[in-house]
Amino acid sequence: MYGEPNTVYFVSTRTTYGAAEEGMKAFEGAATKALGAAGMHKLFNDFDATADSERSELRRRRWDLSASAPADAAAYNQLIGQSRYLRTAIVRTRPGRILDYEAQLRLNKDAQERANPGVASMVSQTVTGQMGVFYITSLVKSLGDLDNIKPLQDVLGSSYASYQKAVAESVAGTEIIIGRFLPELSNPPEETVAVDPKFWRSAPPPPPKPAEAKK
Repeated sequence: MYGEPNTVYFVSTRTTYGAAEEGMKAFEGAATKALGAAGMHKLFNDFDATADSERSELRRRRWDLSASAPADAAAYNQLIGQSRYLRTAIVRTRPGRILDYEAQLRLNKDAQERANPGVASMVSQTVTGQMGVFYITSLVKSLGDLDNIKPLQDVLGSSYASYQKAVAESVAGTEIIIGRFLPELSNPPEETVAVDPKFWRSAPPPPPKPAEAKK
């Protein structure tokens, strides 16, 4: 919605590298079963032809840096199931300064949990693709909910100046994007669907009425 236009993110949660491999095999197997081997390759080729560019990466969820993270799987599914929008800060660290930025995120976590209680701020870090990149994401029910989240300057108070100095030395650049969930393209687990079935399993639009024959 805001940031780089015409960009779609497909995100899957996996527990290990091996699980990522199994997930890809399951996806390819399902496509082959439905379309046949030739049909599967045509599907992928047609998909590639619609994209100006594509990129894949693996990220690791940093629970130790996330503020007000869900306490268990049920709470996590509830958070995802009720969310409609995501605001993500993409932070690219300078070479050799990852640990310096992590130290700032740990300080931010404690401050965020005090100033924005109950507002999850999920942190993940790239492990393949772009290196030294952190994603800090807030999930909300409406864009208006973003107005109720206190900005970092208010959260840190008098510590904000020292935070800016530390970030200037450890961060190469920051980008902020806002996206929305696309239920019509998503295949969430049933535990997430159960939170709001009408949103995640909305009925497709009715087919157009056939045109009347000319007299």
